Parts: sequence; C-alpha cells; structure tokens
Amino acid sequence: MFKLENTKKLKSALLSIGLSAILSTSAMAATKETSVDGAVKYPIKDGKYSSYYLNTQSIKDYNIGRTPTKREITAWDVDVKPDGTGLPEFDMKNGEVVLGDDGKPKKAQGSVELGNELYDAQCVMCHGDFGTGGKGYPRLAGGTKESLKIQRLNPADENPNPETPIRTIGSYWPFASTLYWYVQDSMPFPHPKSLSNSETYAITAYLLSVNNITIDGEELEDEYVLDKQKLMKVVMPNHDGFYPEVDTKDPKQGVKNMTALLSDPKIYGTGTRCMKDCIKEDIQNLLMKINIDLTANSNQPMSVVRSLPTAENKVSQSFGQKVYEESCATCHGNPALGAPVLGNKEAWAKVVSKGVEKVYHNGINGINSMPPKGGTDLNDEQIKEVIDYMINSSK
Repeated sequence: MFKLENTKKLKSALLSIGLSAILSTSAMAATKETSVDGAVKYPIKDGKYSSYYLNTQSIKDYNIGRTPTKREITAWDVDVKPDGTGLPEFDMKNGEVVLGDDGKPKKAQGSVELGNELYDAQCVMCHGDFGTGGKGYPRLAGGTKESLKIQRLNPADENPNPETPIRTIGSYWPFASTLYWYVQDSMPFPHPKSLSNSETYAITAYLLSVNNITIDGEELEDEYVLDKQKLMKVVMPNHDGFYPEVDTKDPKQGVKNMTALLSDPKIYGTGTRCMKDCIKEDIQNLLMKINIDLTANSNQPMSVVRSLPTAENKVSQSFGQKVYEESCATCHGNPALGAPVLGNKEAWAKVVSKGVEKVYHNGINGINSMPPKGGTDLNDEQIKEVIDYMINSSK
C-alpha cells in the first residue's frame, strides 16, 4: 500500500506529465500555423513568421541567407515588357495558377464594364470621374499626341498661352503593357498588389476605353473583354514619340535604332546628315582654329598685383542696378522664366511700346507671375527708378 506521501508524489508526477503533453501539443499546433508572405506560406513560430525569421534551409555554415524557392521567384518576377513578356495568361494566387470549376487553369481576362465598376470603387476618389484627375493626383485620360506640342509662351507676351502639354495614358504613354504593369504592381494606392490578374486586365481595359484607344480598329465598349493576346495588339498614339532603345544586347542594333530615328524626315527634316568621319575633309582647318584659340588664351600676361582694389577704384552702382541685382535678376536674368531679360532689346522694345507709364503700372501692381513691386517693400518712385535702369540697359 502506498503511503499518503507517495500518493501525493504520484499525483504530482502525473500532473507534470499531463502538462508536458499539453504544452507539447500546443507547440506542435503553433508550428503548424502559417502566414503568407510574398505569395509563399511560412510557419509561425514564437509569434514570428516570414522568410526573414524562419528559413527552411540550413545556413549554419555561411549565414548569408538561402536560395529562393521557385515559387518565391515566380511571385517576385512580375515585370511586364513592351513585347508582352510578363503579361499573365492565367489568374494566380500564392504563386500558383488558379484552377476553374472545370479543373483547368482560369484564364486571366476582364471586361470594360468590370473595370468601370472597380475604378469607381477603388480609383475615382483620387483620379476623378473617367480619369479626369483629382486634387494632387494625375489625370489619366484626355489630351492627344498633338497636345504634347503645346508650349507655354512668355508671360510677358501680349497673348500668353494659358495651356500646358496634356500628358495622360492616351496622349503620352508609349506602351499599353506599362499601364497593366503599373496598375498591377502599385495600385490601388492604399493597398497595392491586391488586384487579381483578371481585375487588372479589367481596369486596364476601362482606362484604354476612356482614352478612346482601339484594338484592331474595334472600340472598347462595355462588353469588350481584354486578355494578354488582345493587349499585345494595342498601338498607343505616342508609341513613336520617344527615343529608341540604344542599350541593346547587340550594340549594332542600338546604333541602327538611333540612325533610323535621326534619318526620319518627319523629325529632323530632309537634310543629309553625317554619321561618321564628319570632319575628315576639314580636319586641318579645325586643328588650326583650336591652336589659334589655345595660343590666344594661354599667352595672356599674368597680373603681378597682390593687393585687392581699393574702394575708390570700384565702379559705383546706381540704386536701380543695386536693386535689380539683389531682387530682380533671378527672373529678369533667366530667359526660361518668361520675364523680359535685361539686355534683350527686342523684348524690352515690345514692353516699352505700350508706354512707359504702362510699364510703371505693371511693375508697381504686378503682372502675370510677378508680384506687386517684385515682392520688395520699395515705394513707387523707387520701383520706377529700377524700371528705368532696366529699360536703359536694354536699349
């Protein structure tokens, strides 16, 4: 017979065994939990998961990571090229092809109508109705290839052009495959990569539709269904509006591509252009000119004066010149900013032709992008003095 003390020990031992079994079972259950990361399932252990914490391959010898699995590479390799490489034929999930009810791979395809529904649900809040643009987000539709030629004229001109080039999917993008890739990889903005391949085809079809893009001459109506084969047939209006590929596997092909561009009379006119040994016939004259330039610039006498010029030797600046250099030269010294440039006789003659009083009025009250008094705190008479300096320096 067991003594009372032995009975207590037995109960304690049995309790320990039971707890160990329970904990062991729980641990096993925990390791069976999985999490999808990069379209690949990884076990959850100690609350941690993903390939960064749990590698199934031994790395004890090198500790430099492991070789990615085929499924991981498939999930990561999602770039789409203009020739159609990378466009999916089937729907995918977790790196594997999705099977339909018939057990066959489910074809990736989407209609314009479905794309419209998806756009209204996930895109319209940023890009506006029919891709017309939203606050701070790009416009997706509208414009033409011709609209890219619009250039803003000098704001000082009598009738400045208020329009700007309209760069949208339909007017600017050279390849439809880029549209598919961008939507699949980066959209919708709050949760990218959440669209299936079929949903991406649908949104792509809708965006092509609102840009009036046709495929084999067929307009993309609501019932039109887009897939890989049809998307590869799309010819975007601006497909030839960019420089050709020069970084080709075969260097000669890159040269051929650029030669064809430079030889296109629609772009560079009909003149004959030299592509090789262009200065062969005049090489001696060229060397002579270079030699003359070098001689003229290299034989200049060097100064032996070691002291800085005194204040008396400095040319005194007028008030108008001083203010111009401090406050006005940023705009009136740069032709790209649209303001009449100091010293440009033609531009200032056009400005003064309206009368000096009109010029004074514009300078004091502001015009176009120039703020009143150029953003300074000068009085009216001082502004007139600055304007007089600019006019007299541009005659």
